[in-house]
Amino acid sequence: MNKIRVGVLFGGCSTEYKVSLSSAAAVLEHLNRDKYDVVMIGITRDGRWYRYNGDLADIREDRWSSQSAQCVPAVLSPSKETRGLIELVHTEFHITTLDVVFPVLHGKNGEDGTVQGLLELSDLPFVGCGTLSSAICMDKAVAKNVVQAAGLEVPPSITVLAGDSIAEAVGAAAKLGFPLYVKPSRSGSSIGITKAYSEQELISGIEEAFSHDGKVVIEQHVNGFEVGCAILGDASQPMIGEIDEIALTGEFFDHEEKYSLGTAAIHLPARIHKDMADKVKAMALRIYSVLGCSGLARVDLFYASDGRLLFNEVNTLPGFTAHSRYPNMMKHAGLAFPELLDRLIELETAKAPL
Repeated sequence: MNKIRVGVLFGGCSTEYKVSLSSAAAVLEHLNRDKYDVVMIGITRDGRWYRYNGDLADIREDRWSSQSAQCVPAVLSPSKETRGLIELVHTEFHITTLDVVFPVLHGKNGEDGTVQGLLELSDLPFVGCGTLSSAICMDKAVAKNVVQAAGLEVPPSITVLAGDSIAEAVGAAAKLGFPLYVKPSRSGSSIGITKAYSEQELISGIEEAFSHDGKVVIEQHVNGFEVGCAILGDASQPMIGEIDEIALTGEFFDHEEKYSLGTAAIHLPARIHKDMADKVKAMALRIYSVLGCSGLARVDLFYASDGRLLFNEVNTLPGFTAHSRYPNMMKHAGLAFPELLDRLIELETAKAPL
C-alpha cells in the first residue's frame, strides 16, 4: 500500500509559537508511520521555513531550529504543477510532492487564513477550515457580527480601532457595565486579554490589547460559565465530541490558566443536563455552519446563569496535544487520538480535486 505523504507545519510567526510546537510534537508522535510518510516543515519565529529531519524532542523543547544539520531551507510552492515542498540544497532545488498538509499552527500567520490561502493557491489538500472561514473565526469582532446576523445571541460589545478616541471608547464601553473583558480581536490562547473593573483598568486593558492587534473588542461579562463543543467533518455530516465545561475560581480563563489550570478546572463531560447538552451541540453546529467551518473546530459558548446560551468564539485549530480539550472531547465520544488524526487526513484526501 502506498503511504500518504503528509506535510506537518509547525512553529510560525505568532505569539502562540510554543503552543504550536507542543501540538505538533503530539501530532507527529501519534501519526501512524505504517500509513503516512511524514514530512516535517518548521517555521521559525521570524518567518524562516525549513524541512526538519531531526528529533521530536527538539521540537517539543524548541531546539529544532538550532539543529542546522537537520534543517534544509524550504518553501511551499504556490504552483498547482508542483504541489509540494521546494527544498533549497546548496545551489540546487529538490521538490517533495505532498498529498496533504496538516498545518498545526496557532494564531496569526497560521490559523488566520494566511497559510490556508497559500495551500489553496497550490491546490494542496489540507486539514482544517478554508481561507475565508479561518480568517473570519480569527477575528473576534467579525465572527460575532456574522453569528449575531444569523440570529444567535452574543454578549454585547464594542469594537475599537487603532486611532479611535480612547476616551470615547471608554465612555461607550462603560455603558455596558463593569466588569468588562478587553480582547485583541485577532489573537488566540487568551494572550492580551484583561478584565476591567474600572475606567482606569479599562484604559490599561485597551493599551495592552493594542500591543497585540490594531483592533480591540470590549465585551460585557456574562454571569455563568463556558462550555466547549468539538466538531469534526463537514457541517452536513459532522461528528460532535463530548461537551466540556470550564469551572473558574480565579478571574477568568487567561493564557496562564489555560496551560496551568492553577485556579480552574475542566469538567468532561460538562455538568449539564442532557437537554441542555443537546441545545449546546445544536447551537455549536449552527455556528460551525454559519462561519463556513470544515474539517474541525472547537466552538465555545457561554452558558449564562439565567439559562441562555451565548456565542464566545471558534478555534479553527485548537490545542492538539494528547491532553488538549479538543482531542479529549473526541476521545470521550469514542475517537482516540491516532484515529482522530486518521479521520482528519481522510476527510481531505477523500475530496475530489477541483
